[in-house]
Amino acid sequence: MLKSMINLGMLGLEAQQVMMLRSFRIAGDLASANLEMQRMVAEKIFAAGDASFTLMRRGSLDKVVSGYRGKVRANARRLRARKS
Repeated sequence: MLKSMINLGMLGLEAQQVMMLRSFRIAGDLASANLEMQRMVAEKIFAAGDASFTLMRRGSLDKVVSGYRGKVRANARRLRARKS
């Protein structure tokens, strides 16, 4: 139970970081802002599909949260690596 709560809390913190990085990216580089926004929406749709599929296969909430965390961390790495 404690591990689940920590995992969920970390997802919240990591998601906030990605929101900040995306906001900077969109505000600072208008040429790529549209592409970033399209990517963000598409990623959310696919992530929700993955989560639904995991739950339909009787996966645990921890597995869903871990999946989201992996996607969020990948976005953070990508957004930090790109040069403005």
